[in-house]
Formats: sequence, structure tokens, C-alpha cells
Amino acid sequence: MDNPGFLIQNQELTEKEFHTISDYIEKNVGIKMPDAKRIMMQSRLMGRLRQLKISTFAQYIDYAFNNEQELILMIDTLTTNKTEFFRENDHFKYMTDKVLPEFAAKGKNMVKIWSAGCSSGEEPYTLAIVMQEFIRKNPGKIFNFSITGSDISTKVLDKAYNAVYDLSIVEQLPQNIKHDYFLKSSNAANPVAKIKSDLRRHVSFRRLNFMDSDFCMPEIYDIIFCRNVLIYFDKPTQERVISKFMKYLQPDGYLFLGHSETIFSMNLPLQTCAPTVYRKV
Repeated sequence: MDNPGFLIQNQELTEKEFHTISDYIEKNVGIKMPDAKRIMMQSRLMGRLRQLKISTFAQYIDYAFNNEQELILMIDTLTTNKTEFFRENDHFKYMTDKVLPEFAAKGKNMVKIWSAGCSSGEEPYTLAIVMQEFIRKNPGKIFNFSITGSDISTKVLDKAYNAVYDLSIVEQLPQNIKHDYFLKSSNAANPVAKIKSDLRRHVSFRRLNFMDSDFCMPEIYDIIFCRNVLIYFDKPTQERVISKFMKYLQPDGYLFLGHSETIFSMNLPLQTCAPTVYRKV
């Protein structure tokens, strides 16, 4: 718990301290932090200093770089996680209209999907809803599916695993989706909704750093979603990450990137099927 009476002696993150942390983040997480992020970094880390009762950023850096668990918490604090249900919905429509009918025509009974950079779980649960709706509307075509969500942040993975979301977010979804896949809390003082267990059983989560030499994922996937994550990496890092995805994507499997991301000029075994939708060849 933060101690409001505790005073941080040096409230300004020096240029040297900023670069010590930003260089670590870039090397170990792949995310570039330009000088313009210094105030953001300072503001976010102040909460860690107060919680730990550390009075200077220099002391915090010394503590964090000698404490693996704190390094994980520091990464959690500094990485941005923004997502929502059915974000960039064209991708889910393409899945429903093109990809899943193709899989069904090939007699594929089990579909395995990886949501890489899943944040707080809205994307993998959206994928689960899309799969469940397709199975319901196309009986006897595809019988089962599994979804793996991964992220570097333990904080957002905890939220994803718990599957509890603010009611204000869930209320924006279509009525049939809310009715079939969410349970609304009866506590008016805590307006939240939880993903129903029948859907949650298809989804699992694990921590993963895109900078790891091998992702050690448990499956080979038919579909990989990695959207609005690669934009934080430089071009060579993006290509290395996608190359590692290829090890876990089935031949003729699909990769979905964010609408502002591209594989242009990269040497990858992928062909474009639709804007930011690619197929492994």
C-alpha cells in the first residue's frame, strides 16, 4: 500500500537514470523509450518508490537491478496495455467469413489460436466468442478450439485469468453476446461482469517475453494474433519476432497483425491475404 506520508527526496529522474532504465527495457523487452517518455517513466515509477519506501530513483535502480521480481514489476509498470473487446473487428469478420469455413472444408475439427501480447484478456476472450459463435451457427463443422494468451506483464495476465471486467466496457457489446458469455455482478456497488466458465475453459494464459530466444510455446497454432504490439519495436526486432512466430504457426496458418503494422520488406514465409492478414506459405 502506498504511504502518502513518505517523501521521495529526489523527485526528478535524471537523464542518466532514465537511460539506465530505458536501455534495459529496449534490450530485454524490445520496446524503445525515447527521451519524450522520461516524464511518463518518472511518474509511473514514483508509485513503486512510495510502495517500497525508497527515497531516490538511484536507490530504486540499485534495488531493482538486484531483484528479479522487482524487474518484472518495473516492466509491468512501464509497459502500456490498451485493448478492448472486438477491437479492429474486421479481423474477426475475416476469421468468420474466410478462415474458419476454409478450416471446416478441410475437415479440421480442432482449431488452436495464440493471442500474443494479449494484455488483460479482451482479445483472447473475443476470439473464444468468435469460435463459439461459428460452432453454434455451423453445427458439425468445427467441434473444438483452444486459445493461448501470452503477455510480458504479470499484472495484466492476472486480470485476464480472473476474467472480470468493468460493466461499462461490457455494456457496449451486443445483447446476445452479453447474455451468452457474461455474468453480471448482483452487487450494485461493484458494477462488473465475468466471462462465463464455459468460455473460460477454452482459454489459458502464460507469461512470455518476445525477446526470449525461444518462446517455448506448448502448441503449434492454426492462427496467431499479434496486434498493436510490434509498433513499439524497431524494424529488425519486428522481423525477428515474426520469424520466431513462424516456428509455432502451421503451414497455411494465419497471422493477424494490427492495422498500423506491416511485414513490407521483411524476408518471411508469408503471403498477404487481406490488409494485415497473412498466410504462412
